[in-house]
Amino acid sequence: MSMGGHQSARMLKDEWLTPPHILDALGPFDLDPCAPAAPPWATATTRFSLPEDGLSRPWHGRVWLNPPYGRETAGWMRKMARHAKGTALIFARTEVAFWHQWVWPYATAFLFLRGRLHFHHLDGARASATAGAPSVLIAYGQNDAQRLARSGLSGCFVEHTRPI
Repeated sequence: MSMGGHQSARMLKDEWLTPPHILDALGPFDLDPCAPAAPPWATATTRFSLPEDGLSRPWHGRVWLNPPYGRETAGWMRKMARHAKGTALIFARTEVAFWHQWVWPYATAFLFLRGRLHFHHLDGARASATAGAPSVLIAYGQNDAQRLARSGLSGCFVEHTRPI
C-alpha cells in the first residue's frame, strides 16, 4: 500500500502527510481538498478534511492534491484534471488506467522525484520507512508547471506535450 493524504482502511492508519519541503518549494496553495484535520504545517489557505468530502465540494484557486492512494486516486485525479489548476502528488505508476484517462491527456508538466519520499506522521514526525513506490508531482496549468521547473526539488522535470 501507499502513503497519501488519506489512506485505505487496509493501512494501519489513514493519513500520511506531505513532506513540508515539497510544500515550501511549490506553495502557496489556495485549497487542499485532502488535508488532515489538524496538520502540523499549513498545506493551503483553505483545507477540507474528514469528515468533509473534498471530492464532492467545489474547488477554487490553486489546488494542492495529495489524494488517497489506491482505488480512490482515479476520482481525485479526474477532478484535478477538470479543475486544471494546481499540483498533485501521486505514485509514478504511469501504466495504470487513470493515468491514461486523467493525467496524460490533461497534465502540463511532471517532476519525477528522485528516490522515494519519506512521508510524515500526523504529529509531523518523519516516517522511518520510505513510500512504497517512486512519486511524481503533476502540474495542471502553466503556472504550476513553472513552479515545478523552478522548485529546486531533486528529480527529472518533463514538460508535457499533450497528444493531438
